[in-house]
Amino acid sequence: MHPVYLHGLGQTPASWEKSIAQLGAAEYSVCPNLIKICQGKQATYKNLYEGFSKTCAEFDEPIDLCGLSLGGVLALNYTIDHPKKVRSLVLIATQYKMPKKLLKVQNIIFQFMPKFMFQQTGFGKKEFIQLCKTMMELDFSNSIQKVSCPTLIVCGERDSANKKASTELAVFLKDAELQIISGSGHEVNIEAPERLAEVLRAFYKKVP
Repeated sequence: MHPVYLHGLGQTPASWEKSIAQLGAAEYSVCPNLIKICQGKQATYKNLYEGFSKTCAEFDEPIDLCGLSLGGVLALNYTIDHPKKVRSLVLIATQYKMPKKLLKVQNIIFQFMPKFMFQQTGFGKKEFIQLCKTMMELDFSNSIQKVSCPTLIVCGERDSANKKASTELAVFLKDAELQIISGSGHEVNIEAPERLAEVLRAFYKKVP
């Protein structure tokens, strides 16, 4: 088993530490730093995905992908492109079709935010906004049927922005189940790491 945990935009690999510790999986888990993947290149989704794909290619055996938000989008994209390479898939607070109107409004807000507020994301203000812009056209609606592995869809109870997409994904994907984490918002791996670990443990036990 090769679990690969992907953090969200504004998070770091450390965002997964508590959940992985609860799973007792620290020794064989991989948490790529998505910010470093883009270093030295333009902060675009294309560059980020290409770098992530190279990381996945280093594994000889099928991998278990688990991603939150941006990490979930990357995991879904890779599974669509390489269905035989992925043994199982976990999508947390993940959109399969980017909500353009919401992203446009967010980007307008970002323009007026001071630069220091972007420091914790690992990207500069300009790079952060650019990355978000390059994601606006992403739409996997016509290709998600290529995902054939067991899939777990997770969403926080208070994550209203992603609950609809999560529910739809659970219906559209062939072998998927949906888990709503009570009391949690968007960042389930930070807000409810123990509960998330329980859900992941139960799911991985069922994966062939």
